[in-house]
Amino acid sequence: MAPQVLGVLARRFGDFATAEDAVQEALLAAVTQWPADGLPANPRGWLIQVGYRRMIELVRGEQARRRREDLVARRDPDDRQYAPAADEELTAERDDALVLLFLCCHPALAPASAVALTLRAVGGLTTAEIARAFLVPEATMAQRISRAKQRIRTSGLPFRMPEEAERAERLAAVRQVLYLIFTEGHTSTAGPALRRVDLAGEAIRLTRALHTRLPDDSETAGLLALLLLTEARSPARTGPSGELISLADQDRSRWDAAAIAEGIALVTRALPRGPVGPYQVQAAIAALHDEAPSTEATDWPQILALYEVLERLAGTPVVALNRAVATAMVHGPAAGLTALDALGDDARLAGHHRLAAARAHLHEMAGDRERAITDYRVAAARTSSLPEQRYLTMRAARLASGPPDGPASTELPHRPGRS
Repeated sequence: MAPQVLGVLARRFGDFATAEDAVQEALLAAVTQWPADGLPANPRGWLIQVGYRRMIELVRGEQARRRREDLVARRDPDDRQYAPAADEELTAERDDALVLLFLCCHPALAPASAVALTLRAVGGLTTAEIARAFLVPEATMAQRISRAKQRIRTSGLPFRMPEEAERAERLAAVRQVLYLIFTEGHTSTAGPALRRVDLAGEAIRLTRALHTRLPDDSETAGLLALLLLTEARSPARTGPSGELISLADQDRSRWDAAAIAEGIALVTRALPRGPVGPYQVQAAIAALHDEAPSTEATDWPQILALYEVLERLAGTPVVALNRAVATAMVHGPAAGLTALDALGDDARLAGHHRLAAARAHLHEMAGDRERAITDYRVAAARTSSLPEQRYLTMRAARLASGPPDGPASTELPHRPGRS
């Protein structure tokens, strides 16, 4: 909801940084007033109206301090044409959040800074969450976001969808942001819940809007397919108490058959068109998982071949981690552990819980219970996600108390790292 409000204010006033401040103050007012007064009938409209009033105050202050007489003449904050409609609906044809996404991905910004700023403004992620997604310190990410906001503030960039040539320059960054927003929504890096349904849903909505605008872009179609095929498993990923259920243990009858069919159709149409990109390859991998009736019946040789292609297209350490797990499923756990050993020296992954979790799983496959227990406990200590922490701790406890009750998850989420 907050990114949509930000988009409305940024479009009307043409000032991204000040609009972000106004939205934060509107959210603060909501936290203070809604518990006492009750939830308004239209929460988004309420936030727009409060943010609009605060925006006028902030713009007037900026105009007085920085002598923006020309801006006052062009954009009078009292002009009724800027007054927002509280019940204004979003459409694929005019989606302020999508325009905001392209604005933040301007080529004047360094790619890493553009993606970080967009995750903050459009995705609503915290600086800490973005830092974890990119495997960098929080202070480093805070500096990137601050520099990007300052660049947007001083650039005078218009709030509009870019022309075709400009759009092509920003499209790769836009897709990466949508992917990262979805990834955080699908498996939260921290907190008590495994998922953030709002983030995952907004990422799919915006990706669908982007695909509507660019129906012939095969990589955008591949991204939408990947998100749908991944989200289709969500109904079976958690138990009654919100506990994590591994892919191997999920009730596949609960998967969303309509989303799977749509995703498969999208990637089937996209792959022959080319050029083939990382999202299409990941969608093809997700389709193989979704089509399989069980973990044992999954076409692991084909998945391994696709991971090898993906590693050539996007050689991030997390892609290599997933390839190592697929290697173990095809050639045995010893081969997978050898592949994981090569990743231990990568500083971006060395202290990450997913590397320890993958080692634990492969040691468990190999029958090395003691090493598996140790690595599960190491992984549990390293994650900030409580559902993942409980799941990993439980795996260790079950191995310590008796024979394992089933395989651990054989599919790891593609947490993007910096390549």
